[in-house]
Amino acid sequence: MNGLAYYNEIDPFAAQWLRNLIAAGHIAPGVVDTRSIEDVSPNELKKYTQCHFFAGIGVWSVALRRSGWPDNRPVWTGSCPCQPFSAAGKSAGFSDERHLWPAFHWLISQCRPSTVYGEQVSGKSAEPWLDLVQADMEALGYAFGAVAFPSAGVGAPHIRDRAYWMADTRNAGPQRRLLGRQIPRREAIDGRTGRSGAARRADSPGPTNGFWGDADWLGCRDKKWRPVEPGTFPLADGITGRVGRLRAYGNAINAEQAKVFIEATAPVDRRYRK
Repeated sequence: MNGLAYYNEIDPFAAQWLRNLIAAGHIAPGVVDTRSIEDVSPNELKKYTQCHFFAGIGVWSVALRRSGWPDNRPVWTGSCPCQPFSAAGKSAGFSDERHLWPAFHWLISQCRPSTVYGEQVSGKSAEPWLDLVQADMEALGYAFGAVAFPSAGVGAPHIRDRAYWMADTRNAGPQRRLLGRQIPRREAIDGRTGRSGAARRADSPGPTNGFWGDADWLGCRDKKWRPVEPGTFPLADGITGRVGRLRAYGNAINAEQAKVFIEATAPVDRRYRK
Protein backbone atom coordinates (compact mmCIF):
# COMPACT_ATOMS: atom_id res chain seq x y z
CA MET A 1 0.00 0.00 0.00
CA ASN A 2 1.27 3.46 -0.84
CA GLY A 3 -0.74 5.43 1.70
CA LEU A 4 -2.92 7.04 -0.95
CA ALA A 5 -6.70 7.13 -0.91
CA TYR A 6 -8.91 6.16 -3.83
CA TYR A 7 -12.08 8.16 -4.48
CA ASN A 8 -14.71 6.83 -6.88
CA GLU A 9 -17.25 9.44 -7.99
CA ILE A 10 -19.06 9.62 -11.34
CA ASP A 11 -20.40 13.19 -11.06
CA PRO A 12 -17.88 15.49 -12.81
CA PHE A 13 -18.65 18.49 -10.59
CA ALA A 14 -18.20 16.51 -7.37
CA ALA A 15 -15.09 14.80 -8.78
CA GLN A 16 -13.40 18.16 -9.42
CA TRP A 17 -14.46 19.29 -5.96
CA LEU A 18 -12.70 16.22 -4.57
CA ARG A 19 -9.52 17.10 -6.46
CA ASN A 20 -9.66 20.62 -5.06
CA LEU A 21 -10.14 19.32 -1.52
CA ILE A 22 -7.22 16.92 -1.93
CA ALA A 23 -5.00 19.72 -3.23
CA ALA A 24 -5.97 21.92 -0.27
CA GLY A 25 -5.25 19.12 2.23
CA HIS A 26 -8.80 18.95 3.55
CA ILE A 27 -9.19 15.22 2.83
CA ALA A 28 -6.77 12.31 2.57
CA PRO A 29 -4.37 12.61 -0.38
CA GLY A 30 -5.22 10.36 -3.29
CA VAL A 31 -6.67 9.96 -6.75
CA VAL A 32 -10.17 10.48 -8.14
CA ASP A 33 -11.71 7.95 -10.51
CA THR A 34 -14.86 9.01 -12.40
CA ARG A 35 -15.76 5.59 -13.82
CA SER A 36 -18.79 3.65 -12.64
CA ILE A 37 -18.06 1.32 -9.75
CA GLU A 38 -19.15 -1.48 -12.09
CA ASP A 39 -16.10 -0.78 -14.25
CA VAL A 40 -13.55 -0.93 -11.42
CA SER A 41 -11.47 -4.11 -11.06
CA PRO A 42 -10.21 -5.44 -7.72
CA ASN A 43 -6.58 -5.44 -8.85
CA GLU A 44 -6.70 -1.69 -9.36
CA LEU A 45 -7.54 -1.12 -5.70
CA LYS A 46 -4.85 -3.18 -4.01
CA LYS A 47 -2.32 -0.35 -4.02
CA TYR A 48 -4.57 2.02 -2.06
CA THR A 49 -4.81 2.32 1.72
CA GLN A 50 -8.29 3.83 1.80
CA CYS A 51 -11.05 3.42 -0.79
CA HIS A 52 -14.09 5.70 -0.80
CA PHE A 53 -16.90 4.72 -3.17
CA PHE A 54 -19.81 6.99 -4.09
CA ALA A 55 -17.40 9.53 -2.63
CA GLY A 56 -19.41 12.70 -3.22
CA ILE A 57 -17.32 15.53 -1.81
CA GLY A 58 -15.20 13.36 0.47
CA VAL A 59 -17.09 13.71 3.74
CA TRP A 60 -16.24 10.17 4.88
CA SER A 61 -12.57 11.16 4.79
CA VAL A 62 -13.35 14.29 6.79
CA ALA A 63 -15.29 12.29 9.38
CA LEU A 64 -12.53 9.69 9.68
CA ARG A 65 -9.95 12.39 10.29
CA ARG A 66 -12.12 14.14 12.87
CA SER A 67 -12.62 10.86 14.71
CA GLY A 68 -8.85 10.34 14.95
CA TRP A 69 -8.62 7.74 12.19
CA PRO A 70 -5.28 8.48 10.43
CA ASP A 71 -4.92 8.61 6.67
CA ASN A 72 -2.50 5.68 6.71
CA ARG A 73 -4.96 3.32 8.38
CA PRO A 74 -6.83 1.05 5.92
CA VAL A 75 -10.58 1.46 5.54
CA TRP A 76 -13.25 1.34 2.87
CA THR A 77 -16.37 3.50 2.83
CA GLY A 78 -19.43 3.61 0.62
CA SER A 79 -22.72 5.45 0.78
CA CYS A 80 -24.60 3.55 -1.90
CA PRO A 81 -27.18 5.60 -3.85
CA CYS A 82 -30.24 6.12 -1.69
CA GLN A 83 -32.73 6.94 -4.45
CA PRO A 84 -33.97 3.34 -4.94
CA PHE A 85 -34.97 3.18 -1.27
CA SER A 86 -35.78 6.79 -0.43
CA ALA A 87 -39.31 8.04 0.10
CA ALA A 88 -38.31 11.08 -1.94
CA GLY A 89 -37.49 8.90 -4.96
CA LYS A 90 -39.49 6.44 -7.07
CA SER A 91 -38.87 3.65 -4.52
CA ALA A 92 -38.05 1.15 -7.26
CA GLY A 93 -35.92 -0.74 -4.76
CA PHE A 94 -33.78 -3.61 -5.98
CA SER A 95 -35.02 -3.21 -9.56
CA ASP A 96 -33.61 0.32 -9.78
CA GLU A 97 -30.45 0.52 -11.91
CA ARG A 98 -28.92 2.66 -9.16
CA HIS A 99 -29.01 -0.28 -6.77
CA LEU A 100 -25.24 -0.68 -6.83
CA TRP A 101 -24.65 -2.67 -3.66
CA PRO A 102 -23.96 -5.85 -5.72
CA ALA A 103 -20.99 -4.11 -7.40
CA PHE A 104 -19.68 -2.77 -4.08
CA HIS A 105 -20.16 -6.18 -2.44
CA TRP A 106 -18.23 -7.92 -5.22
CA LEU A 107 -15.23 -5.60 -4.82
CA ILE A 108 -15.30 -6.15 -1.05
CA SER A 109 -15.41 -9.92 -1.52
CA GLN A 110 -12.38 -9.81 -3.81
CA CYS A 111 -10.23 -7.31 -1.86
CA ARG A 112 -11.32 -8.16 1.71
CA PRO A 113 -10.70 -4.77 3.39
CA SER A 114 -10.42 -5.13 7.15
CA THR A 115 -13.02 -2.44 7.93
CA VAL A 116 -15.91 -1.09 5.89
CA TYR A 117 -18.21 1.81 6.78
CA GLY A 118 -21.42 2.72 5.01
CA GLU A 119 -24.58 4.79 5.22
CA GLN A 120 -28.08 4.65 3.82
CA VAL A 121 -31.43 6.34 4.26
CA SER A 122 -33.40 5.17 7.26
CA GLY A 123 -36.92 3.81 7.13
CA LYS A 124 -39.01 0.76 6.29
CA SER A 125 -38.30 1.02 2.56
CA ALA A 126 -34.56 0.72 3.23
CA GLU A 127 -34.75 -2.14 5.76
CA PRO A 128 -34.67 -4.91 3.11
CA TRP A 129 -31.54 -3.29 1.66
CA LEU A 130 -29.86 -3.25 5.06
CA ASP A 131 -30.85 -6.86 5.64
CA LEU A 132 -29.21 -7.79 2.33
CA VAL A 133 -26.00 -5.94 3.21
CA GLN A 134 -25.85 -7.63 6.61
CA ALA A 135 -26.42 -11.09 5.11
CA ASP A 136 -23.80 -10.52 2.41
CA MET A 137 -21.16 -9.20 4.80
CA GLU A 138 -21.69 -11.89 7.42
CA ALA A 139 -21.45 -14.51 4.68
CA LEU A 140 -18.00 -13.10 3.95
CA GLY A 141 -17.02 -13.54 7.60
CA TYR A 142 -17.42 -9.94 8.74
CA ALA A 143 -18.87 -8.87 12.08
CA PHE A 144 -21.66 -6.48 11.12
CA GLY A 145 -23.88 -3.95 12.83
CA ALA A 146 -25.93 -0.89 12.07
CA VAL A 147 -27.82 1.87 13.84
CA ALA A 148 -30.23 4.50 12.61
CA PHE A 149 -30.25 7.90 14.28
CA PRO A 150 -31.04 11.48 13.25
CA SER A 151 -28.69 14.37 12.62
CA ALA A 152 -30.48 16.07 15.51
CA GLY A 153 -28.77 13.49 17.72
CA VAL A 154 -25.47 15.28 17.18
CA GLY A 155 -26.86 18.78 17.54
CA ALA A 156 -27.94 19.55 13.99
CA PRO A 157 -31.08 21.72 13.71
CA HIS A 158 -32.86 19.17 11.51
CA ILE A 159 -33.86 15.48 11.71
CA ARG A 160 -32.44 13.73 8.62
CA ASP A 161 -32.50 10.14 9.85
CA ARG A 162 -29.74 7.95 8.44
CA ALA A 163 -28.70 4.35 9.00
CA TYR A 164 -24.96 3.91 9.50
CA TRP A 165 -23.40 0.47 9.26
CA MET A 166 -19.99 -1.02 9.83
CA ALA A 167 -18.37 -4.37 9.04
CA ASP A 168 -15.08 -5.62 10.44
CA THR A 169 -13.04 -8.78 9.98
CA ARG A 170 -11.93 -8.83 13.61
CA ASN A 171 -14.21 -9.77 16.49
CA ALA A 172 -12.60 -7.62 19.19
CA GLY A 173 -15.28 -5.38 20.59
CA PRO A 174 -18.05 -5.41 17.95
CA GLN A 175 -20.66 -6.54 20.49
CA ARG A 176 -20.40 -3.36 22.53
CA ARG A 177 -20.67 -1.07 19.58
CA LEU A 178 -22.68 -2.78 16.89
CA LEU A 179 -24.60 -5.90 17.77
CA GLY A 180 -26.50 -4.02 20.45
CA ARG A 181 -27.44 -1.41 17.83
CA GLN A 182 -26.54 1.43 20.18
CA ILE A 183 -24.67 4.69 19.98
CA PRO A 184 -23.40 6.67 22.98
CA ARG A 185 -26.28 7.71 25.25
CA ARG A 186 -25.32 11.36 25.08
CA GLU A 187 -25.99 11.20 21.34
CA ALA A 188 -29.09 9.00 21.39
CA ILE A 189 -32.41 10.51 20.33
CA ASP A 190 -35.79 8.87 20.03
CA GLY A 191 -36.62 9.00 16.31
CA ARG A 192 -40.36 9.21 17.05
CA THR A 193 -40.34 12.05 19.57
CA GLY A 194 -37.09 13.82 18.70
CA ARG A 195 -36.18 13.81 22.38
CA SER A 196 -32.87 12.75 23.79
CA GLY A 197 -32.71 9.33 25.41
CA ALA A 198 -30.62 10.88 28.18
CA ALA A 199 -30.86 14.27 29.85
CA ARG A 200 -28.83 16.78 27.84
CA ARG A 201 -26.19 18.82 29.55
CA ALA A 202 -26.18 22.57 29.05
CA ASP A 203 -22.94 22.35 27.07
CA SER A 204 -23.98 19.41 24.86
CA PRO A 205 -24.58 19.91 21.13
CA GLY A 206 -27.88 21.53 20.25
CA PRO A 207 -29.56 23.68 17.61
CA THR A 208 -28.02 26.87 19.03
CA ASN A 209 -24.63 25.65 20.18
CA GLY A 210 -22.01 23.04 19.34
CA PHE A 211 -20.89 22.62 15.72
CA TRP A 212 -23.99 24.41 14.38
CA GLY A 213 -23.87 27.24 16.91
CA ASP A 214 -23.00 29.92 14.35
CA ALA A 215 -25.50 28.88 11.67
CA ASP A 216 -27.41 31.60 9.84
CA TRP A 217 -31.19 31.13 9.90
CA LEU A 218 -33.15 32.13 6.81
CA GLY A 219 -36.86 32.90 6.85
CA CYS A 220 -38.58 31.03 4.00
CA ARG A 221 -41.84 31.59 2.13
CA ASP A 222 -43.54 28.74 3.97
CA LYS A 223 -42.92 30.71 7.19
CA LYS A 224 -40.36 28.21 8.40
CA TRP A 225 -36.79 29.08 9.37
CA ARG A 226 -33.94 27.02 7.95
CA PRO A 227 -30.24 27.01 8.89
CA VAL A 228 -27.42 27.55 6.40
CA GLU A 229 -23.67 27.76 6.69
CA PRO A 230 -22.78 31.21 8.07
CA GLY A 231 -22.04 33.77 5.39
CA THR A 232 -23.31 31.64 2.50
CA PHE A 233 -26.54 31.50 0.53
CA PRO A 234 -26.29 28.20 -1.38
CA LEU A 235 -29.80 28.44 -2.82
CA ALA A 236 -29.41 31.92 -4.31
CA ASP A 237 -29.77 32.31 -8.06
CA GLY A 238 -26.66 33.33 -9.95
CA ILE A 239 -24.10 31.53 -7.80
CA THR A 240 -21.48 29.75 -9.92
CA GLY A 241 -22.12 26.02 -10.11
CA ARG A 242 -25.35 26.39 -8.14
CA VAL A 243 -26.98 23.17 -9.39
CA GLY A 244 -23.80 21.14 -8.91
CA ARG A 245 -23.30 22.52 -5.42
CA LEU A 246 -26.88 21.81 -4.42
CA ARG A 247 -26.63 18.24 -5.70
CA ALA A 248 -23.32 17.71 -3.88
CA TYR A 249 -24.60 19.18 -0.61
CA GLY A 250 -27.80 17.14 -0.84
CA ASN A 251 -25.96 13.87 -1.38
CA ALA A 252 -23.29 14.47 1.25
CA ILE A 253 -23.37 12.68 4.58
CA ASN A 254 -23.33 14.60 7.86
CA ALA A 255 -19.68 14.67 8.94
CA GLU A 256 -20.48 15.08 12.64
CA GLN A 257 -22.97 12.22 12.52
CA ALA A 258 -20.47 9.94 10.78
CA LYS A 259 -17.75 11.01 13.24
CA VAL A 260 -19.86 9.95 16.23
CA PHE A 261 -20.56 6.60 14.62
CA ILE A 262 -16.88 6.00 13.81
CA GLU A 263 -15.81 6.94 17.33
CA ALA A 264 -18.32 4.46 18.77
CA THR A 265 -17.32 1.60 16.47
CA ALA A 266 -13.66 1.96 15.48
CA PRO A 267 -11.73 -1.26 16.22
CA VAL A 268 -8.74 -0.76 18.49
CA ASP A 269 -5.51 -1.05 16.53
CA ARG A 270 -2.39 0.35 18.16
CA ARG A 271 -0.36 0.06 14.95
CA TYR A 272 -1.91 3.23 13.60
CA ARG A 273 -1.36 6.59 15.22
CA LYS A 274 -2.49 10.01 14.17
